[in-house]
Amino acid sequence: MGLKKLTAGDGYTYLTRQVAAHDATEKGHGSLGEYYDDKGESPGQWLGSGLTGLGMEPGAAVTAEQMKELFGLGRHPDAGSLQAAVAARGGSKSEVEAAATLGRRFPVFMAASSFNVQVARAFTAFNIDRGAKWNAVIPLAERARIRTDIGTAMFTERHGRTPTDSRELAGSISRASRQATSAVAGYDLTFSPVKSISTLWALAPVEVAEQIRAAHDAAVADTIGWIEREVAFTRVGRAGARQVRVRGLIGAAFTHRDSRAGDPDLHTHVALSNKVQAEDGRWLALDGRLLYKANVAASERYNTRIEAELTARLGLEFVEASGPVDKRPIREIAGVSLALAAWWSRRRRDVEIRRSTLAAEFQDRHGRPPTAVEAISLADQAALETRDAKHAPRSEAEQRANWRHEAEAVLGGPAEVDEMLKRAPGRRSRGERLTKTWIEEAAAATI
Repeated sequence: MGLKKLTAGDGYTYLTRQVAAHDATEKGHGSLGEYYDDKGESPGQWLGSGLTGLGMEPGAAVTAEQMKELFGLGRHPDAGSLQAAVAARGGSKSEVEAAATLGRRFPVFMAASSFNVQVARAFTAFNIDRGAKWNAVIPLAERARIRTDIGTAMFTERHGRTPTDSRELAGSISRASRQATSAVAGYDLTFSPVKSISTLWALAPVEVAEQIRAAHDAAVADTIGWIEREVAFTRVGRAGARQVRVRGLIGAAFTHRDSRAGDPDLHTHVALSNKVQAEDGRWLALDGRLLYKANVAASERYNTRIEAELTARLGLEFVEASGPVDKRPIREIAGVSLALAAWWSRRRRDVEIRRSTLAAEFQDRHGRPPTAVEAISLADQAALETRDAKHAPRSEAEQRANWRHEAEAVLGGPAEVDEMLKRAPGRRSRGERLTKTWIEEAAAATI
């Protein structure tokens, strides 16, 4: 399970851009709605027992406006309609404001840094000089050159000397590019099963694929429930001296079908709000330190639960497969081709290899490593350059047809794929009788 912070203001758009751009980090589509229309994905869904305090139900569709209110401003997801209703009843200004309030609003610092202001002006001047629209897209090489020139000039003015090496220059530009820190709006939890699960899900008949998706959803829900029971606390008192329980968490779940490289990659992003309600009804902040401490335990719980769900639903058997030498073995589905799973993982590695090459070329050309923003652009370029020439499939049906074609090419033909699909489900006997002896032996082996 991956874990990242989401900052207030527009920091949460990191996540919604990923949804709208196929797990990439570029801007992608203009809205979540466009993404769902183009990709045929189901909209994100609200989850968490903390929704009760908002008068909302789990399973409702997530909108971009709701994300902006909760994760951008720290207000009720339906702030607009709630305030309009109070105003229509003749409520006072304070009553209208209180209708959407969830404790303190997030402090957001919007002022751009001096470096970013100068870069923006230089970008505008560059476009005007070449007769283009002021905000036209500028090639990465030109943008990097402008950033390097401005960063070098600012460093020289501040320190009375030029940077001693590329690392010093890159560090200076990176620091100068940062905005003032905003509050933590929430956390992005990413749940990804092992590759053999996505491989089987991508090729299996519809009824089997639906059971795999249901197992994944159940494992995510179980893990979020465990986090609510064991990890979700807030702090009260002077300097947050006392830790107290909360009434649950509020989250928005977005499930994707594939990776940036177009490989089958069933996974879910859960954006957990930093707004939690203490048992006395006050809206406070989630104690994020505990979430980070529980990251490994939550990840292991998800892995254990999805394995148990798939064993119960489909009779799948999991066995240890070789992984990195410095890590423990990974448990994969017995009967699913590891060569095929590795093939679909290789395409992602192709993007990373090309990105590394582009980053090295960038270093040679500009005399410094790329900043975080420039690294994103290089990753986008790498994804485009390593993508197949034909148009990437969009609907799930198109994706599955393409994945089937690729699997037949890797395994040797349709018969080999069909044989794999017959082999995997039902390997483990279901309905095994649980006797006292069996339980005692299993307990002893576990201990």
